Amino acid sequence: MLFNSLTFVVFFALVLALHALPLRWKVKKTNLLIASYIFYGAWNPPFVVLVWISTVLDWYVAKWIFAEERPARRRGLLLVSVAGNLGILGYFKYGEFLLQNWQAAMALAGIAWAPPEWSIVLPVGISFYTFQTMAYSLDVYLRRERPAASFLDFALFVTFFPQLVAGPIVRPADLIPQFAAPRRATARQLIWGLALVTLGMFEKVVVADTLLAPSADAVFGAMKALHPLDAWIGVLAFSGQIFSDFAGYSTTAIGVAMCLGFSLTDNFRFPYAAIGFSDFWRRWHISLSTWLRDYLYVPLGGNRKGRGRTYFNLMATMLLGGLWHGASWTFVVWGGLHGLYLTVERYLTETFGGRKVATTRWSRIALALLTYFLVNLTWVFFRAPDFPSAWRMIQSMSGFAGEAKKVLYWNGIAEVAVVTVVMLIVHWRMRDTTLEAVVERTPGWIVGAVWAAMAFAVITTQGSGNAFIYFQF
Repeated sequence: MLFNSLTFVVFFALVLALHALPLRWKVKKTNLLIASYIFYGAWNPPFVVLVWISTVLDWYVAKWIFAEERPARRRGLLLVSVAGNLGILGYFKYGEFLLQNWQAAMALAGIAWAPPEWSIVLPVGISFYTFQTMAYSLDVYLRRERPAASFLDFALFVTFFPQLVAGPIVRPADLIPQFAAPRRATARQLIWGLALVTLGMFEKVVVADTLLAPSADAVFGAMKALHPLDAWIGVLAFSGQIFSDFAGYSTTAIGVAMCLGFSLTDNFRFPYAAIGFSDFWRRWHISLSTWLRDYLYVPLGGNRKGRGRTYFNLMATMLLGGLWHGASWTFVVWGGLHGLYLTVERYLTETFGGRKVATTRWSRIALALLTYFLVNLTWVFFRAPDFPSAWRMIQSMSGFAGEAKKVLYWNGIAEVAVVTVVMLIVHWRMRDTTLEAVVERTPGWIVGAVWAAMAFAVITTQGSGNAFIYFQF
């Protein structure tokens, strides 16, 4: 079920109405759990079984880990959880990828081997809820958390519909305790939640789907060399599209949860104003970057085992982060480039003793623009369907593609340019503040006018209801 659909509007209205009834808290939580299964099952009902498997597996394994004192047994139980979750994820998401690469390896060895036909459908959101349930078992194993007291609370933690299919990836300590006592949104929370839903839908429907997607699709769909201007506009369009699409989902999810009285963590903090790549990953897809930091980078040794090991850990973490996004080597390269950026940044910081480089406003802006430029180069590999397409795009952007074609009209170019400039200005102005702080100091009539304008734009541009980009991950 898509947030940007009339079906969801009706569904959410019914959920809100049920949640407002004077029912026992356990009944309300059961209603939310059933609603979450309906929300997920509306896409493909049989795949609800996979959610049940993950839920039951980690519920029991975590209880056994907590009760077990013998280190070897505890490690064995954790391995059951990790193998079970990653096994399901690997089969559905990476099975075909592994078969294709095995076929390529056999061909290099001179062996003609044809893999069986692979027609497995990727369950929507599987990467998100897999990481979420694994975090629960890992936290219990590391004795950061106790197992949930109620299976209902844990099942709702795994399936809570606002963030089930595309995050934010919520930690057990952040959400499970919220199910312990009755919750219902205050008037202020309801207003804020509806405002965030409107903002999120504006980012998705108006900015991502209407203003930016056509140019990005035209450029990346062209199977030929492009004029440098077209190539750059297409990459900038996708850069803005993927932010607006994914941040739009996260903002909507946070707003929907707030309308029900629950709090979800921020997932984006104006990342295109980042100064450097450590700063970028503190602002982009925060729930994933912190997950990778806490459950992969730190266990690998983090920065505690010397310079060389730190660089290896950074690169390994980002390569696996790239692979998490999709079963393709282009995603691995995307992650590898970010790993390289982070490694070079750390090397320069260590070499120059942590000296402040960005000491003036203009130097900070220049470094932010350099960061944005390099991030846009990585988006080429994220969006391109294969390496030849990515390389052709890089050549087109650099002006070395030979005979180049134009695929964009001037109105599309101007549209993307204006949206990009406005987006960068907004990110820069907002980089050291929050939306709440800005709203608090803005006259109410201006806030109301902006809210009404966004709502009107969403309603008047509502089209076929494109799926969110991160649904495929």
